[in-house]
Amino acid sequence: MSDTLKPGLTATCRITVDTARTIGFMGEELRVYSTPSLLYDVEVACRELILPHVGEGKDSVGTRVEFDHVGATLLGMWVEITVKLTEVNAPAVTFEFSARDALEEVARGKHSRFVVGLEKTAQRLKAKQAKAAGG
Repeated sequence: MSDTLKPGLTATCRITVDTARTIGFMGEELRVYSTPSLLYDVEVACRELILPHVGEGKDSVGTRVEFDHVGATLLGMWVEITVKLTEVNAPAVTFEFSARDALEEVARGKHSRFVVGLEKTAQRLKAKQAKAAGG
C-alpha cells in the first residue's frame, strides 16, 4: 500500500436514484431509495476512494458496516454520498460516511474494508470452490 493512504482522505459522489435502486413492494407511487442499494453505493464510494492508494494487483473487500438509514429519498432525486477514511491499520481500513439528498440527511455510519491481493484471493477462492465441488 502507498504511504498516501492516510486518514483524512475524503470523496463525495452524486447518484441519481433510478428505478433499479428503489423498493417496489409498497407500490409504484411509494418508490424510495432502498437500503441495500444505498449501502452498495457507499461501499463503491469507499472502494473508489482508496483504490488509487493500494497498489497494483490489490483491491479491497467490505468487512463491516454500521448503517443508519434515517430518511427516504424519492425516485429521481439525487443523493450525495461523502466518505472519509478515518483509520488505516494496514491492511484494514475504516471509513465514516454520510448521505444526503437535496432536502435532508438520509444515512450515516461506518464502513470497514480489508485490502487484499488479487492473486492470493483468486487462489483462496479457487481452493474453496474445489473443496465445495468435492464435498
